[in-house]
Amino acid sequence: MDESNEAVLREPPVAGNEADTLIGSLERQRRTFAWKCGGLDAAGLRKTVGPSPVTLGGLLKHLALVEDDMFSRRLLGRELSPPWAVVDWDADPDWEWRTAADDSPEQLMALWEESVARSRAGVRLALEEGGPGFAGAITFRNGESPSLRRLLVDMIEEYARHVGHADLIRESVDGLVGEDPPQ
Repeated sequence: MDESNEAVLREPPVAGNEADTLIGSLERQRRTFAWKCGGLDAAGLRKTVGPSPVTLGGLLKHLALVEDDMFSRRLLGRELSPPWAVVDWDADPDWEWRTAADDSPEQLMALWEESVARSRAGVRLALEEGGPGFAGAITFRNGESPSLRRLLVDMIEEYARHVGHADLIRESVDGLVGEDPPQ
């Protein structure tokens, strides 16, 4: 993750505004997730726990897809970029999970980092144009479009779920535990 970007909040502010609080919470989840996946070889990224097929590599690829779907497609109405745009999702709905084992650790981390960078840019644009209430480009069946606020909350929930998975898997790989990387 590009921590050199001064606009990236490391923590949600204690008494900040709505946007900074939501973004800070999301960034904390992203940072913890990156820490759980960082520094591992291919075997570590392919490790599973118990009967679950979930791997850290699969989580990296899945969350890269969700980042692009949430903040490029749903928020801004942009078409998904490769590799997502060339997948036949009807024929292979678990493509990102299944193919992660074919990618190197460097490819997986780069894919995720690039998706996060696009998401940050999309969120900044939406904040500039309409703040947390900025209406997303997609429309639900009831005719409503989700706000940036709703999409940020959905993404925080997505990461919170998967950071828990990552925590268990990483502990099984090398014993790394904790909820926040050292500063």
